[in-house]
Amino acid sequence: MSNTSPNISPNTSTKYSKAFWVANSVELLERMSYYAVFIVLTLYLSNILGFNDFEASMISGLFSGGLYLLPIFSGAYADKIGFRKSMLVAFLLLTIGYFGLGIFPTLLESTGLVSYGLKTHFNGLTDSSSRWIIVPILFVLMIGGSFIKSIISASVAKETTEATRAKGYSIFYMMVNIGAFTGKTIIDPLRDIIGEQAYIYINYFAALMTLFALIAVFFMYKSAHHAGEGKSFSAIMQGFVKIMTNWRLLILILIITGFWMVQQQLYATMPKYVIRLAGEGARPGWIANVNPFVVVCCVSFITRLMAKRSAITSMNVGMFLIPFSALLMACGNIMGNDIITGMSNITLMMIAGIVIQALAECFISPRYLEYFSLQAPKGEEGMYLGFSHLHSFLSSIFGFGIAGVLLTKYCPDPDLFETHEAWVAASANAHYIWFYFAGIGLIAAIALLIFSKVTQVMDKKK
Repeated sequence: MSNTSPNISPNTSTKYSKAFWVANSVELLERMSYYAVFIVLTLYLSNILGFNDFEASMISGLFSGGLYLLPIFSGAYADKIGFRKSMLVAFLLLTIGYFGLGIFPTLLESTGLVSYGLKTHFNGLTDSSSRWIIVPILFVLMIGGSFIKSIISASVAKETTEATRAKGYSIFYMMVNIGAFTGKTIIDPLRDIIGEQAYIYINYFAALMTLFALIAVFFMYKSAHHAGEGKSFSAIMQGFVKIMTNWRLLILILIITGFWMVQQQLYATMPKYVIRLAGEGARPGWIANVNPFVVVCCVSFITRLMAKRSAITSMNVGMFLIPFSALLMACGNIMGNDIITGMSNITLMMIAGIVIQALAECFISPRYLEYFSLQAPKGEEGMYLGFSHLHSFLSSIFGFGIAGVLLTKYCPDPDLFETHEAWVAASANAHYIWFYFAGIGLIAAIALLIFSKVTQVMDKKK
């Protein structure tokens, strides 16, 4: 298997099918829903349901990880039953799951187990086992989301040729980030209006968006490509064995996991970090939105810039940017939380780091998906593109787990301290968190460089 991709002319004439555009449009709605909820999921779990930092991080990490582990299986099943049926199942489950997240705290209150406090969030759940009912609700979302992870990216593979695939994935990734930007934009204004109840009501918005996507797929999605549908389970298992023994793909997944461990900190660490250090007036939703904004603006240009370079070369460039992003994030606390440019140094340097991180993502993610799609046999696109997301399973589990430990050690919850001065002393080295992730990013970048050199030598010998 070659680690190169075809040279794509920037002026290649492309015309995509209706199925391509419908799939990308519902991906936008799904991403809008997901990021509106996920950007504040740890806050929802802590501030609404009473989980501590470590519990909230682990639940969020396992949820996010499951979204990226299950696509290996749901993607293979989607190949068997067809993408249209799979999308209908996925968006139905997502609508039910998001509605469940919204109504769950209200149901708990109606039972008398909890009540609203003066700060408009729920009290009394710390010692209640009822809060753990949230886990099966998240599991419903996990299953629905796992289908989407494999289906939409595989639809791009089905609806494009090798000549149009790089551009097709840049369009796909642009739609992903338009959805992410829009979803994250909503939460901060909503929080200004209704306080912490915004963490509850944002779930109803997400349910409405996935319902729209369900309707769109039902009436508008129709693909002319049906290879692999109706295959036997023995054929599916043969495909599993083939992909699970592909050492190049496995090693590449492990390496790219390092990048995504840093990227996951937009959700695992950043919201609590900026609110605790920059104050309650911080806007984590707006700060996180810097990432999709930069990606939307730059991904098409960067894809064209790297069109004549291999996918691995493009990924190498991005991987060496990621450690610098983490170091910039650390600088805010080192500089002190002064207001210089109309915002605190914490916020300013966080934004600077996220800009670099987003540029790295432009170099890495679309070409990574292209690389995997080119390895997929006809009729197995769902399985291969589902497998490609395994890096996010690993990065979610380890990224969120490490975040919970590091937040507890270097940037703990202020409510755990009797005085503000005691908390200031305990969080003086909060920037150490980003040093850990800079190291992870650097190790991953060096590993990818070695991987590319070794595979090039092996391919030349063949």
